[in-house]
Amino acid sequence: MNSAEVDAYLNRLGVAHPAWPTVDVLREMHVRHLQTVPFENLSIHLGEEIVLEEKRLLDKLVGARRGGFCYELNGAFGLLLAALGYEVTLLAGRVYDGDGRLGIPYDHLALRVRTVDGGEWLADVGFGAHSHFPLALEARGEQEDPAGVFRIVEAGPDAAGVRGGYRVPEAADLDVVMNGRPEYRLETRPRVLGDFVAGAWWQSTSPSSHFTQSLVCSRVTEDGGRITLSGRTFKTTGPGGARDERHLTTDEEVLTAYRERFGIELERVPVVRKG
Repeated sequence: MNSAEVDAYLNRLGVAHPAWPTVDVLREMHVRHLQTVPFENLSIHLGEEIVLEEKRLLDKLVGARRGGFCYELNGAFGLLLAALGYEVTLLAGRVYDGDGRLGIPYDHLALRVRTVDGGEWLADVGFGAHSHFPLALEARGEQEDPAGVFRIVEAGPDAAGVRGGYRVPEAADLDVVMNGRPEYRLETRPRVLGDFVAGAWWQSTSPSSHFTQSLVCSRVTEDGGRITLSGRTFKTTGPGGARDERHLTTDEEVLTAYRERFGIELERVPVVRKG
Protein backbone atom coordinates (compact mmCIF):
# COMPACT_ATOMS: atom_id res chain seq x y z
CA MET A 1 0.00 0.00 0.00
CA ASN A 2 1.21 3.50 -0.75
CA SER A 3 0.76 6.46 1.61
CA ALA A 4 -2.34 7.75 -0.23
CA GLU A 5 -4.02 4.35 0.05
CA VAL A 6 -3.17 4.14 3.76
CA ASP A 7 -4.61 7.62 4.37
CA ALA A 8 -7.78 6.77 2.43
CA TYR A 9 -8.27 3.56 4.43
CA LEU A 10 -7.72 5.33 7.75
CA ASN A 11 -10.10 8.07 6.64
CA ARG A 12 -12.79 5.47 6.03
CA LEU A 13 -12.25 4.12 9.55
CA GLY A 14 -12.23 7.63 11.02
CA VAL A 15 -8.84 7.01 12.64
CA ALA A 16 -5.87 9.40 12.67
CA HIS A 17 -2.57 8.19 11.28
CA PRO A 18 -0.85 6.51 14.25
CA ALA A 19 2.65 7.42 15.35
CA TRP A 20 3.48 3.87 16.44
CA PRO A 21 1.99 0.40 15.84
CA THR A 22 0.88 -0.15 19.44
CA VAL A 23 -1.79 -2.39 20.91
CA ASP A 24 -3.96 0.62 21.85
CA VAL A 25 -3.99 1.77 18.23
CA LEU A 26 -4.73 -1.79 17.09
CA ARG A 27 -7.71 -1.93 19.45
CA GLU A 28 -9.06 1.38 18.16
CA MET A 29 -8.71 0.40 14.51
CA HIS A 30 -10.20 -3.04 15.15
CA VAL A 31 -13.45 -1.77 16.65
CA ARG A 32 -13.69 1.10 14.15
CA HIS A 33 -13.35 -1.40 11.32
CA LEU A 34 -16.25 -3.40 12.71
CA GLN A 35 -18.32 -0.22 13.01
CA THR A 36 -17.61 1.21 9.56
CA VAL A 37 -16.89 -1.67 7.14
CA PRO A 38 -19.83 -4.11 7.01
CA PHE A 39 -19.58 -7.87 7.02
CA GLU A 40 -21.53 -8.68 3.84
CA ASN A 41 -21.84 -11.23 1.06
CA LEU A 42 -23.70 -9.07 -1.46
CA SER A 43 -21.13 -9.57 -4.23
CA ILE A 44 -22.06 -13.25 -4.43
CA HIS A 45 -25.68 -12.40 -5.21
CA LEU A 46 -24.94 -9.37 -7.40
CA GLY A 47 -22.77 -11.43 -9.73
CA GLU A 48 -19.60 -9.54 -8.76
CA GLU A 49 -16.27 -11.34 -8.94
CA ILE A 50 -14.38 -11.76 -5.65
CA VAL A 51 -10.65 -11.33 -6.22
CA LEU A 52 -8.11 -11.75 -3.42
CA GLU A 53 -5.54 -9.28 -4.69
CA GLU A 54 -4.36 -6.10 -2.96
CA LYS A 55 -5.63 -3.59 -5.52
CA ARG A 56 -9.02 -5.26 -5.91
CA LEU A 57 -9.53 -5.45 -2.15
CA LEU A 58 -8.68 -1.78 -1.66
CA ASP A 59 -10.80 -0.75 -4.65
CA LYS A 60 -13.79 -2.50 -3.09
CA LEU A 61 -13.44 -1.66 0.61
CA VAL A 62 -11.94 1.81 0.33
CA GLY A 63 -12.74 3.06 -3.17
CA ALA A 64 -16.29 1.69 -3.45
CA ARG A 65 -16.86 1.83 0.35
CA ARG A 66 -18.22 -1.70 0.42
CA GLY A 67 -17.73 -4.52 2.89
CA GLY A 68 -17.04 -8.20 2.33
CA PHE A 69 -16.53 -11.52 4.07
CA CYS A 70 -13.50 -12.80 5.98
CA TYR A 71 -11.04 -13.17 3.12
CA GLU A 72 -11.70 -9.61 1.97
CA LEU A 73 -12.10 -7.89 5.35
CA ASN A 74 -9.17 -9.50 7.15
CA GLY A 75 -7.13 -9.57 3.94
CA ALA A 76 -7.45 -5.80 3.51
CA PHE A 77 -7.07 -5.06 7.23
CA GLY A 78 -3.87 -7.11 7.27
CA LEU A 79 -2.49 -4.99 4.41
CA LEU A 80 -3.28 -1.81 6.33
CA LEU A 81 -1.71 -3.07 9.55
CA ALA A 82 1.46 -4.17 7.76
CA ALA A 83 1.73 -0.78 6.06
CA LEU A 84 1.52 0.88 9.48
CA GLY A 85 4.42 -1.17 10.84
CA TYR A 86 2.68 -4.09 12.54
CA GLU A 87 4.06 -7.60 12.07
CA VAL A 88 1.13 -9.44 10.48
CA THR A 89 0.67 -13.15 9.75
CA LEU A 90 -2.32 -14.61 7.91
CA LEU A 91 -3.78 -17.67 9.62
CA ALA A 92 -6.14 -20.27 8.15
CA GLY A 93 -9.15 -21.44 10.13
CA ARG A 94 -11.95 -24.02 9.94
CA VAL A 95 -15.32 -22.93 11.29
CA TYR A 96 -17.40 -25.14 13.58
CA ASP A 97 -21.00 -25.74 12.49
CA GLY A 98 -23.96 -26.00 14.86
CA ASP A 99 -23.24 -29.70 15.43
CA GLY A 100 -19.60 -29.12 16.34
CA ARG A 101 -18.18 -30.31 13.02
CA LEU A 102 -15.31 -28.49 11.35
CA GLY A 103 -15.75 -26.90 7.94
CA ILE A 104 -13.47 -27.01 4.93
CA PRO A 105 -9.77 -26.10 5.00
CA TYR A 106 -9.24 -22.36 4.45
CA ASP A 107 -12.78 -21.85 5.71
CA HIS A 108 -11.73 -18.65 7.45
CA LEU A 109 -8.91 -16.10 7.39
CA ALA A 110 -7.76 -14.38 10.60
CA LEU A 111 -4.71 -12.33 11.57
CA ARG A 112 -1.89 -12.78 14.05
CA VAL A 113 -0.55 -9.33 14.87
CA ARG A 114 2.56 -8.38 16.83
CA THR A 115 2.81 -4.84 18.21
CA VAL A 116 5.85 -2.75 19.12
CA ASP A 117 4.85 -2.80 22.78
CA GLY A 118 4.87 -6.60 22.98
CA GLY A 119 2.55 -9.54 22.71
CA GLU A 120 0.72 -11.27 19.89
CA TRP A 121 -2.93 -10.60 19.15
CA LEU A 122 -5.68 -12.34 17.23
CA ALA A 123 -7.31 -9.67 15.07
CA ASP A 124 -10.50 -10.71 13.29
CA VAL A 125 -12.79 -8.15 11.65
CA GLY A 126 -14.30 -10.71 9.28
CA PHE A 127 -16.29 -13.24 11.33
CA GLY A 128 -19.54 -11.34 11.79
CA ALA A 129 -20.67 -11.40 15.41
CA HIS A 130 -17.35 -11.87 17.19
CA SER A 131 -14.97 -10.02 19.50
CA HIS A 132 -15.00 -6.22 19.23
CA PHE A 133 -11.34 -6.01 20.23
CA PRO A 134 -8.27 -8.14 19.43
CA LEU A 135 -7.75 -11.17 21.66
CA ALA A 136 -4.46 -11.96 23.40
CA LEU A 137 -3.29 -14.91 21.32
CA GLU A 138 -0.99 -16.41 23.94
CA ALA A 139 -3.45 -16.11 26.86
CA ARG A 140 -5.35 -19.26 27.83
CA GLY A 141 -7.76 -17.83 30.38
CA GLU A 142 -11.06 -16.05 29.87
CA GLN A 143 -10.97 -12.76 27.97
CA GLU A 144 -13.86 -10.35 28.54
CA ASP A 145 -15.11 -8.43 25.50
CA PRO A 146 -18.28 -6.42 24.78
CA ALA A 147 -19.40 -9.29 22.53
CA GLY A 148 -18.95 -11.99 25.20
CA VAL A 149 -16.36 -14.10 27.01
CA PHE A 150 -13.62 -15.61 24.84
CA ARG A 151 -10.94 -18.22 25.36
CA ILE A 152 -8.15 -19.42 23.09
CA VAL A 153 -7.18 -23.02 23.86
CA GLU A 154 -4.98 -25.69 22.34
CA ALA A 155 -7.13 -27.84 20.06
CA GLY A 156 -7.56 -31.59 20.37
CA PRO A 157 -7.56 -34.06 17.46
CA ASP A 158 -9.93 -33.46 14.56
CA ALA A 159 -12.50 -35.99 13.27
CA ALA A 160 -9.73 -37.93 11.50
CA GLY A 161 -7.74 -38.16 14.74
CA VAL A 162 -5.13 -35.67 13.53
CA ARG A 163 -3.73 -33.23 16.03
CA GLY A 164 -2.25 -29.97 14.75
CA GLY A 165 1.35 -29.37 15.72
CA TYR A 166 2.09 -33.08 16.13
CA ARG A 167 5.62 -33.29 17.61
CA VAL A 168 5.83 -29.48 17.36
CA PRO A 169 3.83 -28.21 20.37
CA GLU A 170 4.42 -24.53 19.60
CA ALA A 171 2.67 -25.06 16.23
CA ALA A 172 -0.46 -26.64 17.75
CA ASP A 173 -3.85 -25.71 16.34
CA LEU A 174 -5.93 -23.38 18.51
CA ASP A 175 -9.67 -23.32 19.17
CA VAL A 176 -11.29 -19.90 19.56
CA VAL A 177 -14.19 -20.23 21.98
CA MET A 178 -16.98 -17.67 22.51
CA ASN A 179 -19.29 -18.00 25.52
CA GLY A 180 -18.32 -21.65 25.95
CA ARG A 181 -18.90 -22.61 22.31
CA PRO A 182 -16.00 -23.22 19.89
CA GLU A 183 -16.26 -20.83 16.95
CA TYR A 184 -13.32 -21.85 14.79
CA ARG A 185 -10.03 -23.72 14.78
CA LEU A 186 -6.87 -21.88 13.75
CA GLU A 187 -3.70 -23.29 12.27
CA THR A 188 -0.67 -21.34 13.47
CA ARG A 189 1.35 -21.94 10.29
CA PRO A 190 1.78 -18.68 8.31
CA ARG A 191 -0.18 -18.37 5.06
CA VAL A 192 -0.33 -15.94 2.14
CA LEU A 193 -3.45 -14.39 0.63
CA GLY A 194 -3.29 -16.60 -2.46
CA ASP A 195 -3.68 -19.70 -0.26
CA PHE A 196 -7.29 -18.70 0.42
CA VAL A 197 -8.46 -18.44 -3.21
CA ALA A 198 -9.92 -21.97 -3.29
CA GLY A 199 -11.75 -21.43 0.02
CA ALA A 200 -13.20 -18.13 -1.18
CA TRP A 201 -14.29 -19.76 -4.44
CA TRP A 202 -16.04 -22.60 -2.58
CA GLN A 203 -17.75 -20.23 -0.16
CA SER A 204 -19.02 -18.06 -3.02
CA THR A 205 -20.15 -20.85 -5.39
CA SER A 206 -21.02 -24.04 -3.51
CA PRO A 207 -24.72 -24.71 -2.80
CA SER A 208 -23.52 -26.11 0.55
CA SER A 209 -22.03 -22.75 1.59
CA HIS A 210 -24.28 -20.65 3.80
CA PHE A 211 -23.01 -17.58 1.94
CA THR A 212 -24.74 -18.74 -1.27
CA GLN A 213 -27.97 -19.57 0.53
CA SER A 214 -28.79 -16.19 2.06
CA LEU A 215 -28.03 -12.47 2.08
CA VAL A 216 -26.34 -10.72 4.97
CA CYS A 217 -25.05 -7.23 5.70
CA SER A 218 -24.07 -6.48 9.29
CA ARG A 219 -21.96 -4.13 11.39
CA VAL A 220 -21.30 -3.19 15.01
CA THR A 221 -23.00 0.04 16.13
CA GLU A 222 -21.29 2.84 18.00
CA ASP A 223 -23.04 1.85 21.26
CA GLY A 224 -21.72 -1.71 21.03
CA GLY A 225 -24.86 -3.26 19.55
CA ARG A 226 -25.31 -4.59 16.03
CA ILE A 227 -27.51 -3.97 13.01
CA THR A 228 -28.11 -6.60 10.32
CA LEU A 229 -30.02 -6.62 7.05
CA SER A 230 -30.85 -10.19 6.01
CA GLY A 231 -32.67 -10.00 2.71
CA ARG A 232 -35.57 -7.70 3.58
CA THR A 233 -35.43 -8.19 7.35
CA PHE A 234 -33.72 -5.41 9.30
CA LYS A 235 -32.56 -6.52 12.75
CA THR A 236 -31.31 -4.37 15.62
CA THR A 237 -29.51 -5.87 18.62
CA GLY A 238 -28.81 -3.53 21.54
CA PRO A 239 -25.60 -3.69 23.59
CA GLY A 240 -27.56 -5.47 26.32
CA GLY A 241 -28.94 -8.08 23.92
CA ALA A 242 -32.42 -6.63 23.33
CA ARG A 243 -33.57 -7.42 19.79
CA ASP A 244 -35.99 -5.86 17.34
CA GLU A 245 -36.70 -6.63 13.70
CA ARG A 246 -38.92 -5.31 10.96
CA HIS A 247 -39.71 -6.29 7.40
CA LEU A 248 -38.86 -3.85 4.62
CA THR A 249 -41.62 -4.06 2.04
CA THR A 250 -40.33 -2.00 -0.90
CA ASP A 251 -37.13 -1.99 -2.90
CA GLU A 252 -36.64 1.68 -2.01
CA GLU A 253 -36.73 0.86 1.71
CA VAL A 254 -34.11 -1.83 1.22
CA LEU A 255 -31.80 0.38 -0.86
CA THR A 256 -32.23 3.21 1.66
CA ALA A 257 -31.27 0.89 4.53
CA TYR A 258 -28.14 -0.22 2.70
CA ARG A 259 -27.23 3.41 1.99
CA GLU A 260 -28.11 5.07 5.29
CA ARG A 261 -27.30 2.31 7.77
CA PHE A 262 -24.33 0.62 6.07
CA GLY A 263 -22.99 3.28 3.68
CA ILE A 264 -23.48 1.00 0.68
CA GLU A 265 -24.82 2.48 -2.56
CA LEU A 266 -26.55 -0.11 -4.75
CA GLU A 267 -28.39 0.30 -8.03
CA ARG A 268 -30.63 -2.70 -7.43
CA VAL A 269 -31.76 -4.88 -4.57
CA PRO A 270 -29.66 -8.06 -4.36
CA VAL A 271 -31.58 -11.34 -4.30
CA VAL A 272 -30.34 -14.82 -3.51
CA ARG A 273 -29.05 -16.40 -6.70
CA LYS A 274 -30.64 -19.70 -7.66
CA GLY A 275 -28.50 -22.56 -8.87
